[in-house]
Amino acid sequence: MKYVYPAIFEREETGIYAINFPDVDGCYTSGQDMLDGHKMAEDVLSFCLFDLERENKPAPNPSLPSAFQTSANGFVALIACDTDKYRKLKNKTVKKTLTLPDWLNAEAEAANVNFSGILQDALKQKLNIA
Repeated sequence: MKYVYPAIFEREETGIYAINFPDVDGCYTSGQDMLDGHKMAEDVLSFCLFDLERENKPAPNPSLPSAFQTSANGFVALIACDTDKYRKLKNKTVKKTLTLPDWLNAEAEAANVNFSGILQDALKQKLNIA
């Protein structure tokens, strides 16, 4: 899923940006500078919303940026994220057991077939995943 949420960036005395997403509980991070802050904001927003998706909880409605006031050292920025992209980047592997006819297994092993790679390719094709 794709989302866009307002984030409040507050520049601290040290130059670091503290970043908070008021609409998403517990969603905050920081960045060494504005570019790093933007990257960190996208990452934490993706993680928080992906976590809600895994728990089958609805994502909160995003507020309009004008709903928030900041200090003189702050500003509101819209941050976009794609949890489908995040899911694939943060993917861990799982072990699966499968059964094949003995003759097919022997042929595949003789040809040095990567069983895991073949299965992944076949599943992506079956599920229409690029």
